[in-house]
Amino acid sequence: MKNSSVNLGLLILRLGFSISLMTHGYGKFLKLIQGNFEFADPIGIGPASSLILAVVGEFVAPILLIIGWKTRLMTLFPTITMLVAFVIVHDGDPFSQKEKSLMYLIAFITLYFTGPGKYSLGYKE
Repeated sequence: MKNSSVNLGLLILRLGFSISLMTHGYGKFLKLIQGNFEFADPIGIGPASSLILAVVGEFVAPILLIIGWKTRLMTLFPTITMLVAFVIVHDGDPFSQKEKSLMYLIAFITLYFTGPGKYSLGYKE
């Protein structure tokens, strides 16, 4: 019983945080496919590169996390994106504005260490 509770919890964690993060990445994804590369450059790699990485971290990787494919690898993208958001983008902001990126960061770090659970494409018995 305990094992299936853990697996269900991991599924809920994966789905909840991935779907929620995709709502932040969807606008960036549309911007990217429309060819509008105007974007912030918080780490000095250029606006286009920053936008592409943000789309991968906030939209593409969460799709793959939802199905549980390459979970540990895919968690690295939103983890790095949320670390940049928390530490650099929201540097001078009050904690209440940084809090959301910190919660995503913690969730994706947790999934990195736990893996996807049984209800995923990447589950290995």
